[in-house]
Order: sequence, then structure tokens, then C-alpha cells
Amino acid sequence: MLSSESKQDSLFRRFVRALGPGFITGAADDDPSGIATYSQTGALFGLTQLWLALFSYPFMTAIQEMCGRIGMVTGTGLSGMIKKYYSRKVLVGAVFLLLVANMINIGADLGAMASSLQLLIPVPFAVLLIAITAFTLLVEVTVPYPTYAKFLKYLTLSLLAYIAAALTIHQDWGMILHATLVPHIVLSRDYLLNIAALLGTTISPYLFFWQADEEVEEEVERHQIRGMGKGVPKIKSSDIHQMRVDTATGMFFSNLITFFIIITVATTIGAAGIHTVETAADAASALQPLAGDFAFLLFTLGILGTGLLAVPVLAGSAAYAMAEAMQWEEGLSKRFRQAHGFYGVITIATLVGLLVNFTSVGSMTMLYYAAMLNGVLAPPLMVLILLIGNNKKILGDRTNGKVSNTFGIVITVIMSVVSLALLYAIL
Repeated sequence: MLSSESKQDSLFRRFVRALGPGFITGAADDDPSGIATYSQTGALFGLTQLWLALFSYPFMTAIQEMCGRIGMVTGTGLSGMIKKYYSRKVLVGAVFLLLVANMINIGADLGAMASSLQLLIPVPFAVLLIAITAFTLLVEVTVPYPTYAKFLKYLTLSLLAYIAAALTIHQDWGMILHATLVPHIVLSRDYLLNIAALLGTTISPYLFFWQADEEVEEEVERHQIRGMGKGVPKIKSSDIHQMRVDTATGMFFSNLITFFIIITVATTIGAAGIHTVETAADAASALQPLAGDFAFLLFTLGILGTGLLAVPVLAGSAAYAMAEAMQWEEGLSKRFRQAHGFYGVITIATLVGLLVNFTSVGSMTMLYYAAMLNGVLAPPLMVLILLIGNNKKILGDRTNGKVSNTFGIVITVIMSVVSLALLYAIL
């Protein structure tokens, strides 16, 4: 007979093994660009927008669950489904905007990683940038999918640094709880635009494509289908349940990290009267004299870890979308010689991101452009996801339930309004 302690350990191990695409997707949402946005939120508005970390959770989970279910049930990624059942023109426009937005985001993330590493190692920025880019590309192109998936899962642990950083600082938890549970709304342009930026960073198109395709990659790995888009897998209710638990856990983890980053910056940098944070590296640098070396080190290492996680997700999601639109061989389970176009998109997107850092465009400007493109792209994609999610010809009896549809429709309307507001402000 197993002791209660052994049973708990066994349950925990099974739970960790069950975490996959949904968990990695949630963690990848907290990329260095996102960290910069959350840091700016804490510096400029203190704890007054902390409630958004709780508010966005069910909406983010609903949309990502739909994406995961579409990939799992059909054995085909989101781009392939849009091409097969909806407008090719819509797909071409969506893939183009996704590719451009992702390349800008990759550039911002690579730059933030190099700048953060430079705080720890006195090496020229360009050298660090090229080394990080080369390492990221090498791992994504050469490492087999099972090992690569484990590599990404372990990288999610780097985000725990932000929880640890917040806990090293004295916090007024009563005030934090109030700010989390009681929404604070200020009808000012900057306040509302920052809400738009936060939601745009949290609910991003690249996550839609990535999770749908990674669910298919898992099926290929388990030999349920011959390849990406090659066959329809036999799905059990337990598979759907496991995917939902994985997705809900990943989105919870993502929003938890957002929560702790805002707390850390609001109670240190913001409280000290510093209200402008250009990059994640700036936030780490400003944190050192205010919160000490340990908090600074944790924050900096978190930027590096989440960047190594997010850049492959950004490049990979663009590659999946492009490969399915062009009917190329695709998948991280394939070798480079088997999927030249797929890996070519990954390589080009990453290298363009590298080159963006040698232009005169500032980090915040890059993020604004990426936010604008994601803002334009997200609502139409969410409408298509809702249509596919309710289409019995595609999903059979695995279509959306009432709860999924309610959350999906509400957040699509909110994101449409928010995106129009952000687009208007930027232009």
C-alpha cells in the first residue's frame, strides 16, 4: 500500500507530466515585451490596474481552450482550418500581419534579453545579441521535438523568479488584495490605453496559432496521426479534459506572473516616483538600488528565461501559420531537410528580429507597432475561432458549450473596442 505522502507525490508527478502545450503557451505569453508592459503598468499606475490580471483570466482561458480543442479534434492547425473552411484572402492577410508583428516582437525580445544579460556580464550588446539569436535558432532547428518540448516546459520555471522577487520585498497584502478584487477605473486617455496594451499583450494572435499546432504535434508524437494535417485522431473525453486542465493551468500561471511583476514594480520603482520604464531591462536596472541585488538578479534572470521560451514560440507560430497556408511540410517533429519552408520561416523571422535591433527604431516604438498589428489581427481571428468552435461539420460533438461561447463573445467584443481605441491613439 502506498503511503498518503507517496500518493500525493504520485499525483503531483502525473499532474506535471500532463502539462504540455497549454502550460507552455501561457508561460510564453509573459515574454520580455510583456514584462516591459507589466512593468510600465506598475511604474505608471501603481496597483490600480492589478485587477486586470484576475479579470482577463477566464477570457484568455476560453479562447485558448477553443484553439487547443480545434487542433486536438481535427489534427490540423488553426491556419489549415481557416484555409479549408473560410476565406483564403482572410488567411493571407492574417498570416502576413502575424509574421510582421511576430518579427517585431522577436526583435524586442532579443534586444531585451541581450540588454538584461549585459547587466550581469560586461560584454558588448551586439555580441550578446548575436550569441542569444544563434543559440535560440540552433536549439529550435536541431533538437528533436520530445526533447524540445521538455526544454520549453523547464524554461517556464524561470518565471518563478518574479514570484520570488516580489516576496523578497515587504508588501502590504491587504492593499494588494483590495486592488485585485475591486476594479479601479480612471477615465483618462493614458489609463484606458494602458488597459488596451495589457489586454493586447495578454490575448495575442501568436498564442492562438501556437497552441492549436502544438496539440497536433503531441498527437503526431503519440502516433495518433501520420503528420501535421495528415489524418483525424480518435479523441476521448479524457483527452479533452486533460487539455482543458493543461490550458487553465497555463493561463493561471501566466496571469499569476503578470500579477507579481506589477506588484514588484509598483511597490518599488513606482513608489519611488519613477514612472517611465522603456524595457524589461530598464525595470531590472531600476529595481537594484530600490529592492536589493537579489531581487534585481531574480528579475533579470526571469527576462532571460522567458525570452528563451517566447522567441521560439513567436517564430514557430508564424512558421506553422505560413506552412499551412502554403501547404508545406511542417512541424518541429520533422527534421530540417524534411520541412525546408517551415524552418526557413523560423530562421528568417528570427534573423529579421535580430536586424531590427540595429535600426534607429526604439524599443517602445517597436512594441507600439507590434501592439497595433496584434490589435488589428486579434478580433477577426477570434471571430473565426468562435465560428470554427461552433461548427459541427468540423468538430462534431466537440463544439463550444454555453460558457465557452459567452466568454468568447464577450472578450471578442471587448478586444474589438480596445483594439480600435489603441489603433486610433497610435495613428
